Amino acid sequence: MRRFGLFVLVVVLALLSFAPVSAQEMAAVEDVEVEWWDEAVWYLLFVRSFYDSDGDGIGDLQGVIEKLDYLNDGDPTTTDDLGITAIWLMPITDAASYHGYDTVDYRAIDPDYGTLEDFQALLAAAHERGIRIVMDLVVNHTSSQHPWFEASLAGDPDFVDWYVWAEENPAYIGPWGQRAWYQRAGMWYYAPFWSEMPDLNYDNPEVTAEMFDIAAFWVDEVGVDGFRLDAIKYVVEDEVDGRIILEDAPINRQWSANLTQYVKQFDPEVMTVGEIWDDTNVVVRYMRDEAVDMAFEFKLAEAIIASARSGNKREIERRIRSVVASYDYGQWATFTTNHDHPRLLTQLNSDVGANRVAATILLLSQGAPFIYYGEEIGMVGDKPDELIRTPMQWDDTPVTGGFTTGDPWQPLTPGFETVTVAAQTDDPDSLLSHYRALSHLRQAHPALTRGRTEVVESTYRSVLSFLRYTEDEAMLVIINLDDDETRDFTLTLDESPLRGLSGVEVLFGELDAAVPQIDDEGGFEAYVPFDQPMPPHSAVVIRLQ
Repeated sequence: MRRFGLFVLVVVLALLSFAPVSAQEMAAVEDVEVEWWDEAVWYLLFVRSFYDSDGDGIGDLQGVIEKLDYLNDGDPTTTDDLGITAIWLMPITDAASYHGYDTVDYRAIDPDYGTLEDFQALLAAAHERGIRIVMDLVVNHTSSQHPWFEASLAGDPDFVDWYVWAEENPAYIGPWGQRAWYQRAGMWYYAPFWSEMPDLNYDNPEVTAEMFDIAAFWVDEVGVDGFRLDAIKYVVEDEVDGRIILEDAPINRQWSANLTQYVKQFDPEVMTVGEIWDDTNVVVRYMRDEAVDMAFEFKLAEAIIASARSGNKREIERRIRSVVASYDYGQWATFTTNHDHPRLLTQLNSDVGANRVAATILLLSQGAPFIYYGEEIGMVGDKPDELIRTPMQWDDTPVTGGFTTGDPWQPLTPGFETVTVAAQTDDPDSLLSHYRALSHLRQAHPALTRGRTEVVESTYRSVLSFLRYTEDEAMLVIINLDDDETRDFTLTLDESPLRGLSGVEVLFGELDAAVPQIDDEGGFEAYVPFDQPMPPHSAVVIRLQ
């Protein structure tokens, strides 16, 4: 890496052994139950926009199979793939709209994407490469074109109670202040997300039984590795003392916990990850109730972006402390953006250096990291949603970008020709190479994959530092968030399980680093890691021996 290039030097202190520590300290380090989803590097993939195998302009499951080597070639000795070990697929079941969140048939693959056999072939090919696949399961609502809703609307006694109906308009607004009730055939139905996505009625045990059976079908008969549960805050409404609870009701968390427990009887390694778009204190309720195995940390994502954009550590440092203190180990997923957010580089005002910083925090901090497809090359896009879900930019082929040989279902982002996989794949200084390097670095070191975290105090506003550690290894991550080189700074850590450090070996980056002097509490004070400034958006990987 060049001395003044836009790169991130991650300072990693790898401890070869721990000297004796107290029984209480060691119990804190050892008491970690690690699941496969905790250790995975995840990729959020929109099949419609990833790769088209048959030239109809729409991405498909066979196209994903053809591009799996880009994500993970299955060879642990290579580093020219993205190092992905788990994939979340946006909805692939038959649906009324392009995005798939208005389901028409829960047991059928969207014909645009292929067949059930194609999906099973994808599962097999992914598993051969060590990649798990989790699919979106939209349990809160269906399409208004779903046969269940059509039967319910028609008054079919077998389905009349499968949706939330009222004879008169209840008139109350939805959980985030939106219109929620719509009229059809003289009756009112509850649909807070959209008039054409009516909510299912889980007060009816038949609806729950059917949804559980659908989940069992995908796990037991098809072999999927888990589910991302969409809109899990809103599935079951409740009424307590005359007050209507439209989100986060205790009964709602219990319903999710029952579903998670139910699917595990078919495969104990099946996982659920929940979309709970709220403050950390709300999300942790779902984790304490074991409603899902893991949940997305939206406030952490906001802090990553805010700090990368401002070059100031304050927001991300505060949020890391809050998250680590709030959750038990392995309960949260980290991300920067997903299919509902403007693209990362767009939010960062096209600052590639800031994008590198955000990627560094994402891939080296605690929590399972999720990468939204295309973020690794710096795709851009803003609302409406179609413009943040545009086709993958594989090369600079005019119009198609190597995504298809036909007409793309959605035009590629203007200027895509300068931001492609082909242009970045062999460039060691590219954003794609940065993501690849960090992904492989993470998976090569247990402390980065499943280590606990201690925030390290920095005397400079742009320097974020935190310690990641397991029983046998420790990593000190130091990141310059700013677009300017650092001024003089020191680092202080009050206490940790660190003991007995000597000599250093630089593993990544070109800055030489000093050895911190560890005190009796496992901490260090006024540690000066470098004898020169850190370059913009930069740093080093050091093993201490």
